Amino acid sequence: MTTIQHISTGRRIKDRVVQGLVYLAFALAVVPLISVLWLVISNGMERFDLEFLTHSMNGIGARDAHGGAYHAIIGTLEQVLLASLISVPIGLLTAIYLVEYGNGGRLSRSISFFVDVMTGVPSVVAGLFVFAFWILFLGFQFSGWAGALALSILMMPTVVRSAEEMLRLVPTDLREASYALGVPKWRTIVKVVLPTAFTGIVTGVMLAVARVAGETAPLLMTVFFTNSINNDPFSGPQMGLPLFVFDQAARPNDTAIDRAWTGALTLILIVMLLNLVARLIAWWRSPAKGR
Repeated sequence: MTTIQHISTGRRIKDRVVQGLVYLAFALAVVPLISVLWLVISNGMERFDLEFLTHSMNGIGARDAHGGAYHAIIGTLEQVLLASLISVPIGLLTAIYLVEYGNGGRLSRSISFFVDVMTGVPSVVAGLFVFAFWILFLGFQFSGWAGALALSILMMPTVVRSAEEMLRLVPTDLREASYALGVPKWRTIVKVVLPTAFTGIVTGVMLAVARVAGETAPLLMTVFFTNSINNDPFSGPQMGLPLFVFDQAARPNDTAIDRAWTGALTLILIVMLLNLVARLIAWWRSPAKGR
C-alpha cells in the first residue's frame, strides 16, 4: 500500500505563486473587456430605443436628435449573410479536402500555405482588391454584394482553419468502423465525420462572423455611404453598422456621438444574438443529445 508523500513548504509556496499569477493574468485579460462593454453599454443606452431600430437617417439633419440605424442594420445582416453563404461552403469543402483527401501532398501543402497567408491579410487589402477588380476593372457599382465579397475573403481562412481542426479531432476509429461496414468515404464524411464535428464547426463559423461583422475598412471602398434604406444588396450603395458608427463618430456634435455609441451597442448585440442562435443549433444537432 502506497502512502501519499508529504508536500514540502517550498513546493506549496511555488504552487500558490503560480496560481496567483494565473488569476492575475485572467484579471488582466478580463478587466479591459469588461471596461469596454461597460463603456459601450453606458453610452449606447442613451439612444437605444424603438426609433433607433426602426428608422433610418434619411432626411435627418446633422444635429437632429432623431433618426436611427435601421438601414445600417439591414445592410449588415445582408452583407454578413451573403459573405457567409460564399465563404462557409468553400471553407468547409477546403477543410474536408485537407483532412480527408490531401494526405500531405503538394497541393494540400500549397493550400495550407495560402490559407495561412490569407489569415494575416489586413482587411483594407481585401477591400482594396474588390474595389480594384470588381468596381474599377469590371465596372460594377458600389453595393452590399461588393462588401460581402470583401468580407468573404476575410472569413474564408478562419472557417478553413477552425473546420480543419475540428475534423482532425474526430477519432479515426469512427472512420475505420464506417469503412469496415462498407460505407463509401464520401458517405462516411457526410454521415459520421461532419455530424461529430458539427458543434466545433459552428463555433468556428461564428468566430469568423464576429470577426467580419465589425470591419469598416473593406466597406469604405466597396459599399460606400447612404442615409436611405436599401434592401437590395446587389444594387447601389448600402449602409452597414460599422460604417454608420464611423460616420456618426466623425461628426462634431453630441447627438451624432450618441448615435455612434448606440450603433456599436447594436452591433455587439447582433453578434451575441447570432452566437446564441448558433449555440442553440449546435446543441440541438449535437450527436450526444440523443444519448
